[in-house]
Amino acid sequence: MALLGRPSGRLSFMPVIAVVALMGFLFLPGSADAPAHAETISAPVVASGEAEEPSKRLATSEEVAQTYTVSMTAYNAVPAQTDANPFVTASGLTSNPEVVVARSRDMAAELPFGTVILLERSTKDTPSCRFSEVEHLIGYRVVADTMHQRWTHKIDVLLPTHDTVAVNGRDVNPAIALGICGQVTATVVGRLDLKDVPETQAELAAMFSAPSLALK
Repeated sequence: MALLGRPSGRLSFMPVIAVVALMGFLFLPGSADAPAHAETISAPVVASGEAEEPSKRLATSEEVAQTYTVSMTAYNAVPAQTDANPFVTASGLTSNPEVVVARSRDMAAELPFGTVILLERSTKDTPSCRFSEVEHLIGYRVVADTMHQRWTHKIDVLLPTHDTVAVNGRDVNPAIALGICGQVTATVVGRLDLKDVPETQAELAAMFSAPSLALK
């Protein structure tokens, strides 16, 4: 009530109040003149020296279910067991005994060149099949060669020409030591561009040791 008796004092504050009110209006959130806050989306940054991943993919869930029970033998990259040019496979890939496997021609649709398979055998060895003696040399393989048309439902593993394993007290070539094996399971674990096939069994195993959904 006392303020109502001093109109001149009240009027003196009105310009200040008006200025403050006007400033508040100009900077109210959401007002037409308020600064906009743009959303910033950062793009992924790729290191300039980062190596490109090989064009491979793991097997799809459907492909993992594809297993084939086959007979299996082994061969060496020599003219007597291949052709006049034993150092190049039918796919054009170099005959690398660490990773190459051939398949019979009747399995071309199921196992095209570039298919990566895991070869296993759970039954016991026999005098004609010593799978366990050379199992450490087999493992994961890339289908890159083909067999003579007389063979069907068969896998032929390329093994080192000059290596030996001990069998019954004798050192023999691993291909001879293996013999002829039945009930071998070939499981599809992925696909690989032939230009990206690694040099060693260890590298191939590292790439495909955990089958899962396809990468692409």
